[in-house]
Amino acid sequence: MRAAPDFDRACQLREDLDFLEAQLQSDATRLIPVHRSGNLLISRESGVEPFMPTVGAASSLLEGDAELVWLGRLEGHGCFAVDISHLPDGERHPAIPPEVEVRDLRYLLARLPAGQAHVAAYASGMLGWHRRQRFCGACGASTRPRRGGHLRICSASSCGAELFPRLDPAVLVLVQHEDSFLLGRQARWPKGMYSCLAGFVEPMETLEETVVREVAEETGVQVTDVRYQASQPWPFPSSLMIGFTARALSREIHLGDEELEEAAWFTREELKHPTRPDFYTPKGESLSGQLLARFALGEDPSAE
Repeated sequence: MRAAPDFDRACQLREDLDFLEAQLQSDATRLIPVHRSGNLLISRESGVEPFMPTVGAASSLLEGDAELVWLGRLEGHGCFAVDISHLPDGERHPAIPPEVEVRDLRYLLARLPAGQAHVAAYASGMLGWHRRQRFCGACGASTRPRRGGHLRICSASSCGAELFPRLDPAVLVLVQHEDSFLLGRQARWPKGMYSCLAGFVEPMETLEETVVREVAEETGVQVTDVRYQASQPWPFPSSLMIGFTARALSREIHLGDEELEEAAWFTREELKHPTRPDFYTPKGESLSGQLLARFALGEDPSAE
């Protein structure tokens, strides 16, 4: 999810309270409302796009105690994420037109241009972080937002812990043995979906060590020649996927940690022309799809 060329996080302005207040009074400022885990989507003749009204058109979204986060400048104007999660399911805010839908972020990411998807996911991720950090993990006291929503501080004078938005690093690896590639599937995934292997990084572990450990834990396959390829922010809810390729020393599979329902080897021909019923792999909007396109299918993922 590449950032839009006309989007600037403008992080140097996060502590300028006078500037932020002026932006909230400007009719041209953009708002990106988020309802719990859902983003707002509007359909037009040209396709779908995120619902991002201006303050001039939807100032009532700012009323009450709605959580606000300064995202930056979008198309030269200020841009805030605004949490409308207080609305019960099915209740529509008067500033939101009837043609606007609340859809899961995954739905948007599969249908939006990369720049729009980036901003929508950024808004959703920041507000999700705020909902999970309302209380201090050290002492249990309430926390308060600062720096335009990019910091929360514990309200207890005896504690004062500072909480910053953070990502969970996770590796994703496409394992190859000769002309075959190792893919797995979890039971909770949609029917027929297979993907690259993945897992979270543990304390005091390098990324390469994580790759070796995760592949062995999940499938029993030993790998070598671990090579970094690319990374991707993955807002479900707040991970950084770090992509690798690796070479397997054997093809023998022993499912180990119950993470996977199945793991199997697939040739390039089987990936291009599947014979299994309902078989499919992630598309180019995901890092797994990009690695498969580049190394297994011989395609250019940037061409999508």
